[in-house]
Amino acid sequence: MKLRKIIGKKLKNIRLASDMTIQQLASHAEVSSNMISRIERGLTIPSVAILMKLAAVFNKSIDYFVEEITNTNEVVHSTADCRHATIYENSANMLTQSFTSGLRDPQFSSFYCTVPVGGKSGSRAMHHPGDELIYLLSGTLEVTIIDDVYTLKAGDSLSFKAHLPHSWVNSGDQEAQVVWTLSPFTVI
Repeated sequence: MKLRKIIGKKLKNIRLASDMTIQQLASHAEVSSNMISRIERGLTIPSVAILMKLAAVFNKSIDYFVEEITNTNEVVHSTADCRHATIYENSANMLTQSFTSGLRDPQFSSFYCTVPVGGKSGSRAMHHPGDELIYLLSGTLEVTIIDDVYTLKAGDSLSFKAHLPHSWVNSGDQEAQVVWTLSPFTVI
């Protein structure tokens, strides 16, 4: 099934299950009723911004709308040697392994990350909705939130509101092993 059909079907189903008209949804999401109608009929794929607005109305993650139910589960057990892995080839060159990949409509995301020496989040501070938790398993990670710098060592954790401008760098002399948890669901 095409993505636009999946999104349209799920949006219509959750809207009807919530006993909401297209006009009411449009008002709550601050999206035109014409756009909602086009999405539900599978005529267009909404932008990420619109999808986030629609998801917020129903207290769902955007993954709710894009994942086919047959590809997701209510329970995900991942072993150390069999996790969905991604290498981010940016300034971090970081390897991430998802703990939550395949979980149906997660309200959080959690990753095991390996950050090489000198790996960093980028040249500018980032910010995004929700909360973030960093738990350092080994190595050193320097996290800057606004103007405050936190140097994390093995066993340390740091949690914060992710709308605050933040950045990080592996300032140590060995790779850092990190568990990152973000809520609501976010892809890093």
